[in-house]
Amino acid sequence: MKLAVCTAVIAMVMSNLASAQDVKPEDVIKFRKGAYQVIGWEMRPLGLMVKGEMPYNKDVFARNAAVIDTMSHVVPEGFTPGSDKGETRAKQEIWSDPTKFKAALDRFQSEAAKMNEVAKGGNFDAIKVQFGSLAKSCGNCHDSFRAK
Repeated sequence: MKLAVCTAVIAMVMSNLASAQDVKPEDVIKFRKGAYQVIGWEMRPLGLMVKGEMPYNKDVFARNAAVIDTMSHVVPEGFTPGSDKGETRAKQEIWSDPTKFKAALDRFQSEAAKMNEVAKGGNFDAIKVQFGSLAKSCGNCHDSFRAK
């Protein structure tokens, strides 16, 4: 139920953002940072479970994986033209090489979708493997497109 509400709110925000003609670059940056904060918030317990630092909870893992999958489709909206300036760690390569950046986002979305499906099954060995793939897609994008 919470996921459905979250998805509905995100869809509403997205349609408002996409239709707004006066969206300031700093607002887009705030939106982008917020989307990544949600992803990070949901990823942290998954990483702790995979590492054995937190007990595995199938329901929590599946819920968090579903949120990450949903948010993976929100992230691209945070990279509008003009949002490359301001308080951001986004590298210029996002805008100068959009094909490479889109490929990285596509990989993240694909790995997030796979994580969502694997998490539903509850096979912890498969979950660990897929979590590694998801984390790798995050890391590759951070290495290429986020300033440290």
